[in-house]
Amino acid sequence: MNSNLDSELHVELCKLPIEQQRQVLEFARALTKARVHGVKGQGLLRFAGSIESEDLATIAQAIEEGCEKVNLDEW
Repeated sequence: MNSNLDSELHVELCKLPIEQQRQVLEFARALTKARVHGVKGQGLLRFAGSIESEDLATIAQAIEEGCEKVNLDEW
């Protein structure tokens, strides 16, 4: 590990209560166990152009209508 990064991490960890330090430890352990799953972009090229333009327009409209709104009362 980069010694500067190690030092910074240690300083920040020391500022946390013990329970949050344990959470950081659990998170770090989860990250080391996580495996990246997926397919390289080259393997997806065969799907290029397979969605009809009308369907793409419908998808874009649904995203614009449903995903770009903020509900201030939600939180």
